[in-house]
Amino acid sequence: MKIVHLKNTQIAVGDPPLLNAAGLHAPYALRIIVELKTDAGIIGLSEIPGSQKIYLALEDLSSLLVGKDVFGLHGIKRLILEKFGTRDNERGVAPWDQRLLVHLFSAIEVACLDCIGKKLKRPIVDLLGGKSREKVPFAAYLFYKYEGAGGDLGFDIDSSKKGWWLARQQKALTPDQIVDQATAMCEEFGFKSIKLKGGALPPNEECNSMLALREAFGEDTPLRLDPNAIWSLPTAIECGKRLEGILEYYEDPVRGQKNMALLAKEVNIPLATNMCTTSFDDLPSSIALASEHIILSDHHFWGGLQASMQLNKICETFGRGFSMHSNSHLGISMAAMTHLGAAVPHLDYALDTHYPWQEDEVIQGGKIPIQEGYVTPPDGPGLGVELDRDQLEKLHQNFLRCGLKERDDEIEMKKVNPEWEFKLQRW
Repeated sequence: MKIVHLKNTQIAVGDPPLLNAAGLHAPYALRIIVELKTDAGIIGLSEIPGSQKIYLALEDLSSLLVGKDVFGLHGIKRLILEKFGTRDNERGVAPWDQRLLVHLFSAIEVACLDCIGKKLKRPIVDLLGGKSREKVPFAAYLFYKYEGAGGDLGFDIDSSKKGWWLARQQKALTPDQIVDQATAMCEEFGFKSIKLKGGALPPNEECNSMLALREAFGEDTPLRLDPNAIWSLPTAIECGKRLEGILEYYEDPVRGQKNMALLAKEVNIPLATNMCTTSFDDLPSSIALASEHIILSDHHFWGGLQASMQLNKICETFGRGFSMHSNSHLGISMAAMTHLGAAVPHLDYALDTHYPWQEDEVIQGGKIPIQEGYVTPPDGPGLGVELDRDQLEKLHQNFLRCGLKERDDEIEMKKVNPEWEFKLQRW
């Protein structure tokens, strides 16, 4: 099957005012929907974070892909490397990954695998070696947040919503409010593990939220805290001592492998990362320093599904835990993530997902169900999902109207607090 056309559509998805170490989520999260059409009439899909930089690179790449075989992924990767070299291939200091090449690799690879699966009438999980599990565990992902729904509603509340879809609009800035948020999310989706995005409030307040969650949910519910590398080493040690026996893992409380390795010697909690070890080049020093116990993969940030399978084997070989990081994704990325989660032989922890925070959807049939904290991989060929073109157009119009081109949480926070500035280390 040869590629005959690549269509890239920028969309904007309603996103509540969630807080993190870099500031505040804008009312819209940006995504790009990729449609790769072949000479067999098959269209493969993928979805990636929607920066203007990535969109322009995809547009630049489109004509070079025409005539390439969707089975020839190594050749396509070489073409991308020759075209872009190492340009814009730094992760950056923000909580989200700003590299170009890995996003391009994953965008094209997932779309090609979707085509191949549709041609062979087999789901992508089978192309990755088949199922290691029938359903994939996911964790509740909590955020400190201001009141509001995101999207056109901005900071308003839509009181016609019920259950979680009302609760997701409500303010959460105290331990009790975080417990209420967790309760609503777990009642809706049945999650058995809970993660809190930290780095937004003073560390002691975030520790108090974790202790309140333990009291509310008991010892059988694994808890995680992710301060996004905004804490100093002494602060991370102090908080870690408070949370020993409470946390399932401690994610990126400090910045860099050396600091993580020092922290690991002081605190008896497994350390996880998607900020200090984020590429295959980082792995030798990670192993040598013992800087973390768990690698949080993300097929967007590690260069695709096949690369993530390779990472899984390395983690197994060197005794590292494996799970997955999340971003503000819709159903195409959720499907890809779930196929990968079903395929990897070595999966120690429930996967992260922002999916409950995104009310919009771009696939036919609405959102992929999360039941009792698990997602079953779509059983159709390829990704097993298809575009809802009416929704795609609606979300594209959101993009045109909202005026956002790149994610910048600092700018959004300054709209609320003009004095606020991003700092590499805040506490």
